[in-house]
Amino acid sequence: MPAPRTVLLTGAAGGLGTLMRGLLPEYGYDLRCLDLVPVEGAPGAITADLADRDALRDAVRGVDAIVHLAGISLESSFEKILRANIEGTYNLYEAARAEGVRRIVFASSNHAVGYTPRPEGDDPLIPVDTPRRPDTFYGLSKSFGEDLAQLYWDRHGLETVSVRIGSCFAEPTSVRMLSIWMSPADGARLFHAALTAEDVGHTVVYGSSANTRLWWDLTTARALGYDPQDDSEPYAEKLIAEQGELQPGNEAHAYLGGAFVTDPPIWPH
Repeated sequence: MPAPRTVLLTGAAGGLGTLMRGLLPEYGYDLRCLDLVPVEGAPGAITADLADRDALRDAVRGVDAIVHLAGISLESSFEKILRANIEGTYNLYEAARAEGVRRIVFASSNHAVGYTPRPEGDDPLIPVDTPRRPDTFYGLSKSFGEDLAQLYWDRHGLETVSVRIGSCFAEPTSVRMLSIWMSPADGARLFHAALTAEDVGHTVVYGSSANTRLWWDLTTARALGYDPQDDSEPYAEKLIAEQGELQPGNEAHAYLGGAFVTDPPIWPH
């Protein structure tokens, strides 16, 4: 599809949102930023809760596409996850449908399949159609988001690319992250591909760089036109020296979701 000009970026004040605010305009996008808290350095940004349906209607009106990063990004109580990630994502999709938005890029997560055993040795890469096995209420909310996206494509013709993001930071910070790391530059490349590819319907992709230690299959992401340029391997020697190799007998090392299956980090708010 033609490159959308105006894109609503939800969660624009968060870690990933802040990175994309700096990188996506390089692809020609005019970003309209939304977050629950004020977005510093973004004139005209919208401060609104995903529970505020009228505010969401106003926010999506006139945009060409949406990159949906807002919500709770760690584990929390079911009640908080329900409000922010499940009901909030539904509210956004309803606003997009009502205003005729054609495409959403949805920030799903590897934690939607977090109880999938990680590959070892000559094991094949994890395919995108592996059964969902969420590791937390957070992962469960991302599974819901993928199903919601499928429903809105089948029922309303609203396209979505659901990106099962690994970890998007300036550099990997753990040995596990060497396999699922997505550099900020590759993140912007992937979001751009997801915004512009033709006829995506509802497509699920994994979001990472082309890491030497990659655990999952990037075929569906590459089919969108994604061409990752980065690899976590330059960081491997230092991280392994500090932390050691992943151990199969360690439950937190045995699954794709890592520590989320044993002691998930809790949302502080």
